[in-house]
Amino acid sequence: MTGPQNSAHGDRQRHPTTILLCKSQSSQAALMPKEHRTFIEEAYNAAICFKLLRDLSGSDSLHLRYIIKKIKSMASGAPNLVLETIHDYFVNSQQISTRHKFRLFHVLGAVIGASESLEEAWEKSFMQLALENMTKSTELEEAYQDAASNVLVAICRHSWQVVAQHLETEVLSGVFPHRSLFYVMGVMTSDENLFKEREKAGWEEQLAKMAIKSVPFLNTEGWSKELLGALTRPNRTQQEQPPEKAFLFIYYGLMLQAEENGTNVRTHLKTLLETSHQWPKQREGIALTVGLAAARHLDHVWAVLEQFGRSTPIKWSLNSFSPKNSGDLQWKWASSTILLAYGQMADKAKAQILPWVDNILSRMVFFFHYSSWDETLKQSFLTAILMLVGAISRNEGAQSYEFLQVSELLECLMLLMEKEPQDTLCTPTRQQTIHIISSLCKLRPPLDLEKKSRLLSISLRSVMSLPLLEVLEKHTCLFLEPPNIQVQPGARRRAGASSDGRRPRALLQCPRPAQTLYKETVGALEQMLQTFIMQNPTAEELHFLLSHLYVWLESEKAHERQRAVHSCMALLKFLSHNLYLDPKEDFKRIGQLVGMLGILCQDPDKTTQCSSLEGVDHLYKLLMHQRGGEASQEQAPAPQESPQASKEGALLWSGGDQEAAPPSPQEVALLKDHQPSSSQVIKEVMKHLTMAELTDLIWTAVDGLGSTSPFRVQAAADMLLTAIQEHGAKLETVASLGRAIHLQLCSIRIPQAKENALQAITLLARNHTSELVAAFLDFSIPLDSHAFRLWRALGAEQPVSHLVLAMLLGWLQKRPLPTRTSGGSPQPKKAYLRSLAAMNTLHELQFAREFKQAMQEAFPELLLALLSQTHYLLELNLPEEPQPGKAAQETALFGPQSCSTSLEALKSLLSTTRHWQDFAHMELQGAWDLFATIHTYPQGVCLLARAMVQNHCRQVKALTFQLLPNLQSREEQERKAAIIIFTEFLYSPTLLEVLPKEAALSVLVRSLRDPSPEIRVLSLQGLGNILFHPEKGSLLRGQLPPFLKGFFQSSGQVLVSIMGTVSDVLHRLGAHSTEAQGLSIAINARSFFDDERDEVRAAAMALFGDLVASVAGQQLGGLRTQVQQTMVPLLLHLKDHCPTVVTQAKFAFYRCSVLLHWRPQHTLFCTLAWEKGLSARHFLWSCLMSHSREDFGIHLVQALSYLHSRHHHIKTWAALFIGYTICYHPRAVSQMVSDVDTKLLFCTFEDLKKSPEPSIRDFASRQASFLQKVAARPR
Repeated sequence: MTGPQNSAHGDRQRHPTTILLCKSQSSQAALMPKEHRTFIEEAYNAAICFKLLRDLSGSDSLHLRYIIKKIKSMASGAPNLVLETIHDYFVNSQQISTRHKFRLFHVLGAVIGASESLEEAWEKSFMQLALENMTKSTELEEAYQDAASNVLVAICRHSWQVVAQHLETEVLSGVFPHRSLFYVMGVMTSDENLFKEREKAGWEEQLAKMAIKSVPFLNTEGWSKELLGALTRPNRTQQEQPPEKAFLFIYYGLMLQAEENGTNVRTHLKTLLETSHQWPKQREGIALTVGLAAARHLDHVWAVLEQFGRSTPIKWSLNSFSPKNSGDLQWKWASSTILLAYGQMADKAKAQILPWVDNILSRMVFFFHYSSWDETLKQSFLTAILMLVGAISRNEGAQSYEFLQVSELLECLMLLMEKEPQDTLCTPTRQQTIHIISSLCKLRPPLDLEKKSRLLSISLRSVMSLPLLEVLEKHTCLFLEPPNIQVQPGARRRAGASSDGRRPRALLQCPRPAQTLYKETVGALEQMLQTFIMQNPTAEELHFLLSHLYVWLESEKAHERQRAVHSCMALLKFLSHNLYLDPKEDFKRIGQLVGMLGILCQDPDKTTQCSSLEGVDHLYKLLMHQRGGEASQEQAPAPQESPQASKEGALLWSGGDQEAAPPSPQEVALLKDHQPSSSQVIKEVMKHLTMAELTDLIWTAVDGLGSTSPFRVQAAADMLLTAIQEHGAKLETVASLGRAIHLQLCSIRIPQAKENALQAITLLARNHTSELVAAFLDFSIPLDSHAFRLWRALGAEQPVSHLVLAMLLGWLQKRPLPTRTSGGSPQPKKAYLRSLAAMNTLHELQFAREFKQAMQEAFPELLLALLSQTHYLLELNLPEEPQPGKAAQETALFGPQSCSTSLEALKSLLSTTRHWQDFAHMELQGAWDLFATIHTYPQGVCLLARAMVQNHCRQVKALTFQLLPNLQSREEQERKAAIIIFTEFLYSPTLLEVLPKEAALSVLVRSLRDPSPEIRVLSLQGLGNILFHPEKGSLLRGQLPPFLKGFFQSSGQVLVSIMGTVSDVLHRLGAHSTEAQGLSIAINARSFFDDERDEVRAAAMALFGDLVASVAGQQLGGLRTQVQQTMVPLLLHLKDHCPTVVTQAKFAFYRCSVLLHWRPQHTLFCTLAWEKGLSARHFLWSCLMSHSREDFGIHLVQALSYLHSRHHHIKTWAALFIGYTICYHPRAVSQMVSDVDTKLLFCTFEDLKKSPEPSIRDFASRQASFLQKVAARPR
């Protein structure tokens, strides 16, 4: 081997100081002449290089790596010196071992490859060296040949034409070339970095010419057999394919492509397809050969594939593959080869493929459905589809075709995506599938909405529901599939073999990082959304796409929301930057999107917040473009490239799956001088929404109130309040909005969110009171706690509370009959339901502080309305026969419960509006029971009106004003209640302040013409009032003495009648009765308090109470004494065995206490009405003793007398009374009680010790003991 003689010298001149001497060189070298010093340095470096080359024969792997690294370092500075040294080493060293040569070739290839240029002499010399060793057989086998071949490859970097010419000569020699030649050609074909710009095309052109010239060899039996043998020879590692074999598949395909005879093409392809399909690289190579042949022989290739697809081995391998021996495995994945072959056909046939697309797709779909499915088939299917779709997309004429099989293919892709495991991301299957879907959707015919919706749903679910990125990375690390073992071609060329000369170890090709796969998959999904909108750039399509994202924007999982909002933001960003949408077309339901993003602006995840805010910004720009024209450009400047975010900023904004930097101020049009809050941003966007869009936004916020995520509920409540504050006055469909808020209110657990929702109702009530009242009535039967809070919110502002009350009264008065199953015309159902609801609501609102003032001011209207409502419910004719289900439900609404509610509303109206005295009158005499039937209803109303007159109610004047229009009402129940009250008010002097006597008389005269007989009778009774006939006073007073004589009648019935008549006379006289007559009536009535006849006792107490009421406000004189001495009997008769007597005793006792001005009256009333037990008795005793100390003795004597009573309860109560007196006034008792009384007391207390009540027994024991001490005292 010869080399250039002066090249080293030239190199020395060009690189005089690149390789430096060692530091141990003597300092004298620096004193030598320059040329001599340079010569010494070069000789020294050459000697070092030579020694390093010689040391490559060693076996220490670490030392060998160091040597190779050192030589490469020297070559970077003085390549010619190293090349000359290597050349000299090969020439001068006769005994070089194979392993040593192998390492020398490795170094030589690296040095040549790293050199900027290669002199022609070196090129020839080293090419000759490589060619001599490429085909040698050594113990290192192919590794040695590949190392020598890599030298030739390195030379290609400097002069590929020379190498190519020599290769062509060898290939076209007629003898099947050695594998090392194909190795070099394979590397030249596959290595993109080997050629300079445009040189690759030259090599490919020359390769095509070589293939054409090689066509005759296909008909040479020996050459063809060797070719097939080389193609089917097993690889050392079946996961990888050596360059020479990969090239042979390409070259074989090019030769078949150049073959003129179609029969020969079919024969060769059939033979190739009948080889083993067990290994992936073999399948890919076969498919590539088929595809290259199809570029010119599409018909023949299709026929061969069809025939092969219907062959027995293929049919046998489909569906249920169960190999019986190892040889059967060669057919297991034959379907994979066919799929890849179809893909290569489409890729290589280019424009010819369009008419064949449907046929190819139908075959792909067939193999998808009927193959024994596994990861290999799946990847082959996707790869083939990607090649087909790529070929179509590169063809300009594709849009003129309609591909009918696309729909079937999409079904396959959806099924494939659904079967992907949802907890891992170890393969690019999702990404590839979504890319394919994006490309297929561009083809004709366009997809129908249903299929597109399914595609979107499946694709979004497949990506959005993946676990967190950290979890995906863990799954990737624990990936159970065997790793992809292969020797990377680049590594083969660079290393050739390991340093010890053995075949290179296989490199582990680990799966792609989960983070990379995830980013690419998400990117594919976002690209698909953008593709859809580009294909159909309409507002309808945008809404369609976003509606499929909404379910993920509402996800309970933070990472799913983060992904969804990022995809949403990316789509909006794409549209705001590219402006595909028509500005003349309005958005559809854009308010829903604003609401969704606005809620997510308060997401706990910072990345989701950022993406949401950025999404709102892009939406704002888009909205401005659609609506604003020039004005929008000022408010939303064109987007700019965002600068690189700082590390701190990235850490602040990133989280979860995304690793995005925060948006820069230039990208957010709404951020001017400072970053606004999300509510400010949403407010700004709201200004540009139409009313329908605002309604959508508000409904989105209302829906968010029902979420289980606390942040979403709070954010929705905040947004709802903001929207109502800004635009509540203009809203429509407020009624349905109020109903929806009620439904959501029960699920809100966050106090502040609930307050915001209620505050929104308060704001809406300012302008939409009537709609809200009507809506709230629909869910106020019965009235739950949430509805009650809504009513309170509705009336939180005083002016509105008055309006709400007026509307409720209006609804209360709409009282049609319920729908009947037969007879009569049907009435509107909602009207009477709302009437009942209004009654329920009025009842509850009486206890709400928000309506307190309004209730007091509307007392007259409320009282009359509730009285009419009670009469209305009583007069309904309930069906006697069983009704059908629906009718029975409606009828049940008007049953006793409704009547009870109206009565309770009437009671609470009196008690909550400071009319408790009137309430006390009704409660203590049991008058509320009169409202239970239609027949006793007038009596109940009469007693209520009488109580108001007797208590000098301050609302008499206002009620009188209200009565006048009610007397002329269309509804009989209103006129009836009004006339009863009016006739009673005639006894009140306040009436004349409103109506002169003549006007009152004319009112009654007019009522005489009323259609109702009852009203006419009541009017007639009113006309007989003493107000209109003053002379009747003396007549009535004259009738009293004869009645009083009747008190001596023995008949109890007569006595009761006489006492009732006297009570009626007292009522008719009013303030015109005399003191003398009153005293006589009091004495006579008291004499019957202890009568043995229950009805007589009750009548006597009732008469006494009426007497006390008639003299209220007059000078009592002697009557006061009678009243005071009546208190103990009345008090003791509170334990009478007759309930009627007890009722009359309570009422009379209360009336007397009012007349005597006892305090506290309200507590006294409550005790009389509802309290029981010893505490109540003690309170009543203390009231009596504290207000009548001067009558202490009389009271004690009266109590002692009742110890002889035959009624056990009265006797017990008397003993308790005396017991209290003994405890608090022992000295007075000891002075007044005789020995006989003391013995009687002892006997009574002994009897009480046997009482069934423990408290009585205990009290009696203590009192007996105390009585002994009192009795032992000196008098």
